[in-house]
Amino acid sequence: MTGASTGFPRVTFWRLVLVVILATGLYSTWLRFSQGLGATTALSDEFPWGLWVGFDILCGVALAAGGFTISAIVYVFRIKRFESIVRPAILTAFLGYGLVVVGLIFDLGRGDRLWHPLVMWNPHSVMFEVAWCVMLYGTVLALEFSPMLLERLGWTKPLKMVKSAMIPLVILGVVLSTLHQSSLGSLYLIIPGKLHAFWYSPWLPLFFFVSAVGLGAAMTIFESFLSHRAFRRRLELDLLSGLGKVIVVVLGLYVVLRLADLINRGALATVLEATYEARLFQAELLLGAIAPILLLLVPAVRRNDFGLFAASLMVISGFLLNRLNVSLTGLERSAGVAYLPSWVEVSVTLSLVALGFLLFGLAVKYLRVFPESEEEEPVPELPAAVHLRAPWFSTTKAVMATSIAVFAFAVGLAWDGVNRRPDWPKSGSAVVVSAPAVLETAELGE
Repeated sequence: MTGASTGFPRVTFWRLVLVVILATGLYSTWLRFSQGLGATTALSDEFPWGLWVGFDILCGVALAAGGFTISAIVYVFRIKRFESIVRPAILTAFLGYGLVVVGLIFDLGRGDRLWHPLVMWNPHSVMFEVAWCVMLYGTVLALEFSPMLLERLGWTKPLKMVKSAMIPLVILGVVLSTLHQSSLGSLYLIIPGKLHAFWYSPWLPLFFFVSAVGLGAAMTIFESFLSHRAFRRRLELDLLSGLGKVIVVVLGLYVVLRLADLINRGALATVLEATYEARLFQAELLLGAIAPILLLLVPAVRRNDFGLFAASLMVISGFLLNRLNVSLTGLERSAGVAYLPSWVEVSVTLSLVALGFLLFGLAVKYLRVFPESEEEEPVPELPAAVHLRAPWFSTTKAVMATSIAVFAFAVGLAWDGVNRRPDWPKSGSAVVVSAPAVLETAELGE
């Protein structure tokens, strides 16, 4: 009996992988909340912020930047030709911020106190500002997402009210997201003696914001390509090519700012040294900026769907590495420990990512995320007698070879850096507590 006849989804490899990841994540969740942080993570008093802060929060917020980027383009700058991709971008941002909050609950020593910033105000704390930006921008994203749900429910009056307030909502969202993206960088301004010179800078809030804008455009290309493959949606190649130009400009500005900052602080000469931090910094800059800029400067690459996807994947990978470098790599030397996340931390992170993909797919299936006219037209079959020979050279093949080489070189740099890491004790080998005091006091302002 087939899946179609029983009403159950057809079993595929990726669906099986999704089930395994989510099931493992549920078990890890039970372990985390039944046994505490000390027994299930590699966190310690020496290294209290690990993968859940570096990836689930810092990276999660940055990956949701496509929402405010595309919304601002459509509703504030009135560039209506991007309107067909604004809903997927808002959906991604809404899911991203929701999963950031879930990740924060895992990371907090006392997750039940997540609501404390609502009533216990500490306006002098950067964490207080971050908490309020998450809550307010999450609310704005929920309102921006609500038309998709209201259309499904057929609630015309609330839908009309939300649509009439959309421009003010988007402007408020841009302001809040700008504050939030930059304030995450401000978190690390208070530890100039601990964060490595490659990543500590008075301009760190500006770096976080500029990189988030470029990352938002890259995420839009990334999700559009995957939606095209998974849901057979028409790929707006002309729009995505325009976003490719935006990425070049934003990343170019980002590289100039980073180099100017290193020169200003006298740290540029150490970038090419064969040290642990230098190798990770080189891999980050190569993947996140230099390689995608060079690719997207080629018009043939910007007009090629796989070329845009490969460049956007490089941007995403590079900036994920940047956030992890800031939150993990740059702090290991001052902490004197080598942090390696436990399998529970990795499992929870993977399950949050898998849950995001699952919710996006369900939203596409049951809500009007894409315009109705975006169904891809079937390609007519050629007569059987016609045989086309693929050319030995094409843009797609060239981009694929270049991408593999860039990723391999970046992985090699990172691996060489890890091998050069000093022989610090492993994080968690010293004094480990079930709820690190630094976590509670820093997160909740107690």
